[in-house]
Amino acid sequence: MDKSFLLYVLVGLGFIYVVTQYVGGIQEEDERYRNSEYEQKHKYDTYKSADSVGRQVLNVIGVDAETQIGAWNEGSLKQEFLELYPDFALMRDFVKNRVNGEPLKTKLLKLVDDTETKFFSGALTTEQAKHALESFK
Repeated sequence: MDKSFLLYVLVGLGFIYVVTQYVGGIQEEDERYRNSEYEQKHKYDTYKSADSVGRQVLNVIGVDAETQIGAWNEGSLKQEFLELYPDFALMRDFVKNRVNGEPLKTKLLKLVDDTETKFFSGALTTEQAKHALESFK
């Protein structure tokens, strides 16, 4: 391959990288330039806040149940929650301390209790229990 062609390819890739990073920054700062993909990705950002210790909290008080579940499933708190598995007591404490909004909190606590009961009774394997916690609807 010709060295000049390789140089053009590298410069082109660098240009594309810079442009995409720059456009992403503009979309964050200015509402006029936000596209539907950006809006979809950041749809639930308004429900995220921080508690007095600085931990991320999901605050869905006064929001319909469908939006609460969507915010939970799309948020990063769900991953933190799943990392606590198989310590069901820590999972319950996580939900009580970091989720604000009664319908969602109640459903999550019921899911943890049901999964724990089924797991320790032998009705669910480790993989099935983790899948049950991941597929919250």
